Amino acid sequence: MKLVSILKTAAMASVVAVPAFAQDVTLRMQTHYATEHPTGQMLATFIDDVQTMSDGAIAIEMFYSSSVVATTETFDAAINGIVDCDATGGAYQTGKNPAFQFVGDIMGGYETPWQQYSWLYHGGGYDAAQELYNANDMQLIGWSIYGQESLSSSKPLNGFEDIKGWKFRSPPGMETEIFEELGASPIVMDFTEIFTALETGIIDGADASGLANNVGLGLYDIVKHATYPGFHSMPSDHLACNKAVWDGLSDAHRRIIDTAWQKLSFQIALANEKANAEAAAALVEQGVTLYDWSPEDRAEFRRAAQVAWEDWGTRSPEAGAILASHKEYMTKLGLIE
Repeated sequence: MKLVSILKTAAMASVVAVPAFAQDVTLRMQTHYATEHPTGQMLATFIDDVQTMSDGAIAIEMFYSSSVVATTETFDAAINGIVDCDATGGAYQTGKNPAFQFVGDIMGGYETPWQQYSWLYHGGGYDAAQELYNANDMQLIGWSIYGQESLSSSKPLNGFEDIKGWKFRSPPGMETEIFEELGASPIVMDFTEIFTALETGIIDGADASGLANNVGLGLYDIVKHATYPGFHSMPSDHLACNKAVWDGLSDAHRRIIDTAWQKLSFQIALANEKANAEAAAALVEQGVTLYDWSPEDRAEFRRAAQVAWEDWGTRSPEAGAILASHKEYMTKLGLIE
């Protein structure tokens, strides 16, 4: 009985002692999403998954709404040790290297998140992108892709003929070049200026986000036309960490974070697919017209996109290498010839 008692006491002591050394890694991450945003809420689940799977050995301190540095500065903040990891997106870093366009938003390339994930994990994309990140002392962990974005408009958008002369809010970068190639009039403006510009007629429409997100923003209180499913843009957010910090983690810790991120990223795509479908049904009932472009018009947009791709591919060796990887895989998928 004494032996049993001793063993029980030792077991209890070991349980009590665990918290004292369990939380041995703390990673500081910044995201541009707010805590109340659906993606922000999913990031909280990611944090819980990491901490649970590591039995408390990994703690994540998430800074929401770009509360430490500006969104575009998060990548450099991770490089310089202000935070450990960047949970924003590669497209913000095209000024650092044009190649980041091809890991941030390929524009007119893949038609579904699953095709784009397939390039990353099974089409050679991870290795191609990793060279770019490692050259900047960062490690790409993975992507999160919420799906194709929708164009919103005060005028019909039934095909590429309708966008000739169409004035719309566009983010800066390759998108403006593609739409100019098709005869549209993209106007680069801050996200916060969209509503006033639509109400006053300065622009006819906007490229803002996916259909469900556009509903949440209140765009369809102002305009009554939208493309759905989208085709022109499918941005990918990333998780990228300071390479020295990442290399300093144990193999087990790296595996846990990678696995939890893949779960998060796929759940984001699935949740947004459902949300967009529900939003589409509700908008039709409210009198909003949705336009699913024909295969011919989609092919015309992709032709214009490829003109821009080729130009961007000449802007740095890394851009050319990642573009070549995309083109090889898209050819296998039958998306381009």
